[in-house]
Amino acid sequence: MKISIFPLTALVGAVALVAGCADLNPSAKSLDARSLKADATLAGASISQAAWPDRNWWQRYSDPQLNLLVDEALSSSPNMRIAEARVRQAAAVTGMMGALQSPQMTAGARSNRVEFSENSNVPSPLAGSWKWSNEATLNFSYELDFWGKNRSAVDAVLDRQKAVEVESHAARLMLTVGMAQTYLKLSQLYAQRELAESVLADRQQILALTRQRVASQLDSQADLKQAELAIPLAKADIAVASEGIALVRSQLAALMGAGPDRGLAITRPRLQTLKPTAVPSLLPSELIARRPDVVAQRWRVEALHKDIDTTKAQFYPSINLNALVGLQSLGFSKFLEPGSGIVGTGGALSLPIFDGGRLRNTLALRNAEYDLAVEAYNQTLIEAVRDVTSQLLSIQWLAERDRLQTDAISAAQQAYALSMQRYRAGLGSYLQVLASQLQVFAQQRAQIELDIRAFDLDMQLARSLGGGYQ
Repeated sequence: MKISIFPLTALVGAVALVAGCADLNPSAKSLDARSLKADATLAGASISQAAWPDRNWWQRYSDPQLNLLVDEALSSSPNMRIAEARVRQAAAVTGMMGALQSPQMTAGARSNRVEFSENSNVPSPLAGSWKWSNEATLNFSYELDFWGKNRSAVDAVLDRQKAVEVESHAARLMLTVGMAQTYLKLSQLYAQRELAESVLADRQQILALTRQRVASQLDSQADLKQAELAIPLAKADIAVASEGIALVRSQLAALMGAGPDRGLAITRPRLQTLKPTAVPSLLPSELIARRPDVVAQRWRVEALHKDIDTTKAQFYPSINLNALVGLQSLGFSKFLEPGSGIVGTGGALSLPIFDGGRLRNTLALRNAEYDLAVEAYNQTLIEAVRDVTSQLLSIQWLAERDRLQTDAISAAQQAYALSMQRYRAGLGSYLQVLASQLQVFAQQRAQIELDIRAFDLDMQLARSLGGGYQ
C-alpha cells in the first residue's frame, strides 16, 4: 500500500496564488422595504393588523357557491398540479446535489479471457497462454470539501427549492384571484341582464302608452315606430348579457379543470356587502414576508449568492480520497481464496494553474447574475408597494364616486318621472321620455360597475397583500 503526502507549504502557497484571482465581488445591494415610505400617501386610512388577508380570503364574501368553486379549482386545476410537480422536481434536484456531501461506494466485477504475450515481461508458464483474468471490488470515494464548494452548491439548490415552493403559493393565489374575479364578472353580467329586463318592461309599458296616444292622435306614427324600435334594442341588451353569462360559466369551468358542462350548474352569484377596508400595520416592511413573488425572488437572490461561493471555491484545490477492497485472480479456481484479496487507498489533488481566464470569467458571470437578481428583487418590492398603495387609494376615492353616483341616479330618476308625467298628460314628447329613460339606464349601469369595482378592488387588495401567505 502506498500513500502520497503533499507538502503543506507547497499547498498553502498554491492556494494563496490561486485565491488572488478570486477578488471579484457583486455590486448590487438589496433594497430595504422601510425606505419605501407610504405613510403620508395613506394618512387618511385606518390601521389594523387584522387587515392582512386570510389564506382563504374569498370566504369573506359569504357566498357558499364561490367557496365550493374555488375549492374544486384548487384540487382539480392543472395549473396547481403543475406547481406541485415543480416542487417535487426541485426537491429531487436538492436530494441529488446533497449526495455530493456523502461518501460514494460502487461495486464492480469483470472477467476477461486474455492471451499473454510471449515477448513481454510476463514470465512462463503464463507467456503465450490464454487465461481468465477475474476481479471483483468495492470502490469508495470521498471529496474533502475544505473550501465549501459542495456545501455551497447544495445550499444554492436548497434555496431554489424554497423559491419553487413559494411560487406554488403564488400559483395558488393567482388561481383563487382568477376564480374570484371571473365569478365577479358573472355577477356583473347577471346584474346587467336584470337591468336590461327592467328596461324592456318599462319600454313595453311606454309602447302601450304610445299606441294609446297615437289612437287619440296625440302622437304620430313616427313616435310609434321609435317606441317599437326600442323593444328589440332592449332585447338585444338581454341577449348580450346572456351570451356573456354562458361564456363566463365556461371560463369558470376551465379554471376548475372541467369541461364546459360543469359551468351549466353555476347559478347567480350572491356576494355579500363588503366591510370597510383598513391599512395593514407595518406596511410596507412586512410585504417582504407576505408577498409570494417578493419572497420567491429573495430566495433566488440567496441561491445566486451561494453560486458565487461555489465558483470561488473552484479556485482552490480539489482533494479526493479513494479506496478499494476486493478479489483478483487468474482463473476461477483460487478466486475466492484469501490470497486473492486486494486492498488499495490513495488520494488525488487537482489545482487550477492556468485556464485561460475561464474561472475568473465564470465568477464574473455569477456576480452579474447576482446583481441582476438583486435589482429584479428591488423592482419587485417597489412594484409590490405601489400595487398595494394603488388599491388602497382607489378604494378611498371609490367612496366619493359612489356618493356622487347615488346623486346622479336620483336626479336621472326624477327627470324620468317628470317626463313620464308630462307624456301621460299629453304635454311631452316620446323623444323626451326616451332620452330621460336612457339617462336612468346609463346611471344604473354605472352604479352596477361601481358596485363591481368595489369587489374587484377588494380582491386586488387581497392579492397585492399576498393572499394570506406568510
